[in-house]
Parts: sequence; C-alpha cells; structure tokens
Amino acid sequence: MNAAEVVRAQPGRGGPNRVRIIGGAWRSRVLRFPARPGLRPTPGRVRETLFNWLGQDLSGWRCLDLFAGSGALGFEAASRGAAEVVLVERDARALAALRRNAEALGAQQVRIVPADALAFLHSAPGRFDLILLDPPYDSALLAPALAAAGRCLQPHGKIYVEARVVPDLSAWRVLRQGRAGESQHWLLEALPPT
Repeated sequence: MNAAEVVRAQPGRGGPNRVRIIGGAWRSRVLRFPARPGLRPTPGRVRETLFNWLGQDLSGWRCLDLFAGSGALGFEAASRGAAEVVLVERDARALAALRRNAEALGAQQVRIVPADALAFLHSAPGRFDLILLDPPYDSALLAPALAAAGRCLQPHGKIYVEARVVPDLSAWRVLRQGRAGESQHWLLEALPPT
C-alpha cells in the first residue's frame, strides 16, 4: 500500500486512518477508519484489479462485505452501482466509522450490520451476486467462512477472497487470481454439483 492510498495518522495526533475510493460515483472520496488489530484495507491496486475482473459497472448487484473493517471493498462496490451492499462487522469502533462514512457519502444502498460474520452467513437473508471475503489474516475464519458463503450466493455469483495462505479451493472454480505483497487474492465461482 503506498502513501497515496492510505495515510497513517501521526502518533499523538489522534487522527484516523484514511483510504480513497478509486472508482465510480464516489471516486476520490475518503473513507476514515480507526486503527484496529487486524484491520487492513485492501490496497487500491488490488481493488482496481478486482473491479477490472468484475467489470466496472455493478448496477443491480447485491453484494456482501463480510469482515468489513474499513468498508473499502463494500463502499467501492456501492460506488460502482451495486443496488445493495451489506457490510458485516462486529468491532464497535469500526462499525461507528462505517456508519459515519455511509452518512458522509449519502450511501442509501449500504446497510451496516453489527454481527459476527459466520453467524450472519448462517442466517443471511437472501442470496448475493458478490461476496467479499477478507477476514483478519491471523484468524482461523477463512475456511469456515468460505464454506458457509457458498450457500449465500446467487447462481453464477462470485466470491472474492483475500488471504495470506492459499485456502482449500477444491469446491470452487478459480476465475482469476493474483498476488500483492504478502497477500494473495482470488475471484471464485462455485463448481456445479456433481
């Protein structure tokens, strides 16, 4: 992540971290988020790659950003026309920042859900066209979240996964993959049942 994408607050200054939306209606608008353990926004270069893979226009899509953190992925999807974006986060300070950012953007299509991501997946209302799955790297949440997320996808829906290590992708068709620094990322689609 370069300095133009995320500016860290100076120690003692009390300012939050910031990341810019890179495309769509809210291009160049700044999202502010607190410094929290495990919270690391997806770098702008990776977000740009993801939305190039998906196509720039997500009009009508229903998107789910689990482990939302800064909300960079979800707000980026909303900026590019998604009809509904659900941001799921359980950290109180991150939730407060998500709410402030949604209000500042006038993001009517963004719904913020204070919940555990795995619990949300097991009771998710409806299905999604895109699920953004980027849990904290040092957690053991990726495998169970990926398994549960498949039940929440529309037919031909996509899942974006970002992780430090390669997860078990045996139930998925890998549409695209890439690497940025220590993280890897994949765009997946469920394999048809056999």
